[in-house]
Amino acid sequence: MYLADYHTHSTCSDDGKHTMTEMAVAAVAAGLDEICFTDHVDVVNWKGEQTMEHDWSGAAAQFAAAREALGGRIKIQLGVEFGQAPENFERADRFLNDAPPLDFIIGSLHNLTWEHGRKDFSTLTQADEAFARRAIADYLEEMRALAAWGRFNVIGHLTLPLRYFNENLGMHMTFDGFEDRLEEIFRIIIPKGIGIELNTNRGHAPLPDRDVLRQYRALGGELITLGSDAHTPRYVGCAIRDRQRLLREVGFSYFATYEGLEPVYHKL
Repeated sequence: MYLADYHTHSTCSDDGKHTMTEMAVAAVAAGLDEICFTDHVDVVNWKGEQTMEHDWSGAAAQFAAAREALGGRIKIQLGVEFGQAPENFERADRFLNDAPPLDFIIGSLHNLTWEHGRKDFSTLTQADEAFARRAIADYLEEMRALAAWGRFNVIGHLTLPLRYFNENLGMHMTFDGFEDRLEEIFRIIIPKGIGIELNTNRGHAPLPDRDVLRQYRALGGELITLGSDAHTPRYVGCAIRDRQRLLREVGFSYFATYEGLEPVYHKL
């Protein structure tokens, strides 16, 4: 069984607390064969502030240091979690054009609409079901625009709002009733060779869950990566083995890692 964690964060992310070398050490201890660092680069940050430029030098330096320290013990790849691109696709293109050579790009959304201050879903302190469903609908509309842009390899944590409505606020929201919107997104990305991520959510409910994975697979989706979303060494590789089992159960035969933005397939 090949084990790879393709969603991890270091101190190159605003919410990271450990260097790439420290996270790679944890990956070796967890028995992983491969780790990809996907630190945040956002067009609009979690506070709702527009980001006008990005300095890639810190990530490049940490990546080189991690490879030098542990490159013989584990495969280490450089990626990015690119957030909120639909806010300004011209700026998003410029950020990526300035990037060092990347192996992998996650396209993701984290923020509410401008009506709600454009802040990250994590900043919500209360919500009712009506608000949550409107927020999910808005999120999926923006996701459709992200899919049409398509300058990434996989959609990250497709059902991300559930992390905050359910885990943080104690709600019981699902994406039931949004199947048509999900299908539209899948029909955009699948012909482009863009996949989705199965985010293990640090051991909590997977993002997306079994039903959405089945829908993606039934529509012909085959390209999928696995990532823990670890921000600390504790969660590196978390639930990767269990989620490989989930993928087999819903009909997948392979998962992907990436090399120079091209998929490399591994049997589940």
